Amino acid sequence: MKQTIFHIDVNSAYLSWSALERLKQGDETDLRTIPSIIGGDSATRHGVVLAKSIPAKAYGVRTGEPVSDALKKCPFLVSCPPDHNLYSEKSRLLMQHLADICPDIEQVSVDECYMDFTSVSSHYKDPVSAARQIKDGIRETFGFTVNIGISDKKVLAKMASDFKKPDLVHTLFRSEIQAKLWPLPLSSLFMCGRSSVDALHNLGILTIGDLARTDPEIIVPHLKSHGKMLWEYANGIDDSTVAPIPSEAKGIGNSTTLSRDALTMTDIRKCLLSLSESVGSRLRKAHKRAAMVSVEIKYSSFRTASHQTTLGESTNDAGSIYRTACQLAAELWNGDPVRLLGVRTSKLEDEDAPTQRSLFDLGDETPLSEKQKSLNEALDKIRSKYGKNAVVRGTLLK
Repeated sequence: MKQTIFHIDVNSAYLSWSALERLKQGDETDLRTIPSIIGGDSATRHGVVLAKSIPAKAYGVRTGEPVSDALKKCPFLVSCPPDHNLYSEKSRLLMQHLADICPDIEQVSVDECYMDFTSVSSHYKDPVSAARQIKDGIRETFGFTVNIGISDKKVLAKMASDFKKPDLVHTLFRSEIQAKLWPLPLSSLFMCGRSSVDALHNLGILTIGDLARTDPEIIVPHLKSHGKMLWEYANGIDDSTVAPIPSEAKGIGNSTTLSRDALTMTDIRKCLLSLSESVGSRLRKAHKRAAMVSVEIKYSSFRTASHQTTLGESTNDAGSIYRTACQLAAELWNGDPVRLLGVRTSKLEDEDAPTQRSLFDLGDETPLSEKQKSLNEALDKIRSKYGKNAVVRGTLLK
């Protein structure tokens, strides 16, 4: 199967996230629509520009330049201080959203990640339409926009996402680099900084295409191994793979894109059963219990909704997770066709930690009996030996 990699990059992340928060707090002006920046202090004129709006870019404001210089270019520029706690939370929600679409996610910064789309490609018409669905889903769910670059190589996907912005999808496969990449200036090449550009200019190399067509033996004496890497990138050579980072420490979950839309609550329960079994097994394998369960529904329209609840007692039992998930889904589902379902647990604690039931919990769940724990262990062993679908607890379907 041909590998397909997405690079997903939030457009002006800091500024977009701050703008949305200010609107949420009642501000009538959207920072994204006026000359504005995130970074420093406009009163003291200290600090550097961390992010800029598109109107600010029109005045020549550049990311990384001193705020004082930006204000000289645009005296009425609105400057807002960064809120890194807000950005971390927005990033967490985005990455969780993307991981529910495809688990093979490698986050490389607070506002960008790679997705190895290969494993879920069969659920979509083609990569471009899938990327557009993901992009539009992010805008509708969170209110900010992303660019998505598509390629069979990580470095090309990265550069594709840097093409025209915002809110767009671009491809850059190796077969396209001569037309789309080679005419661009060297500064557009990933990892080609100012000093590298200057060194290559001194060799008469002005474009990415010039670099790609130059014998690397000419470049290496001037830029060492970095020069060889830049030559490889210019030719679309990159053997690196998407390396998902486990997020088991904060939560354990699973989601699935359905082969056919779920149209009834019975269909939804069957899927939730499988997901709950998987999540319970992973919790036990990690020797963890969870005190919170959440359910996500993604409709065929690609609109997403989620609901969560705190348990009276932490658990790693699939039955408890399943019953809670069904209750949440029943409260959440609006009757529209369902494309994706997800079950996630959080507020994890060690399996051998002492349990404490809430006096205010009105649920009728009782602590797991030794018999139930033994059953869970037996099921885990059977599935480990014969596969995860070797046995399913039919009593949970009631």
